[in-house]
Amino acid sequence: QVHLVESGGGLVQPGGSLKLSCIASSGSEFSINRWSWYRQAPGKEREWVATITAGGITDYAQQIEGRFTITSDDSNTVYLQMDSVQPEDTAVYYCTGNIRYITDLHGQDYWGKGTLVTVSS
Repeated sequence: QVHLVESGGGLVQPGGSLKLSCIASSGSEFSINRWSWYRQAPGKEREWVATITAGGITDYAQQIEGRFTITSDDSNTVYLQMDSVQPEDTAVYYCTGNIRYITDLHGQDYWGKGTLVTVSS
């Protein structure tokens, strides 16, 4: 079982910045095919935010493109740099990784439990 844990959420003022992190851990060796961030605002459905592949290719939802940046590193961690945040960015942010154990042919998706971001003055 792979565990994903997000951190970095909190209260931020409109126009401010916040950086989320998510680290994957397991007792077995694994590789990460791609990372994604999703978010769920109060009363709304969960929506995709951004994705980064193992090769570093990124893709963003239109509503956050140019303000948010997804990156990852070799420590099994993905980040979401959030700049110029707006009240509509208030949501619980979830990371998900498509992760493959080295003994498996295919990966599967694992989810973190989320971290709350509140944008308010």
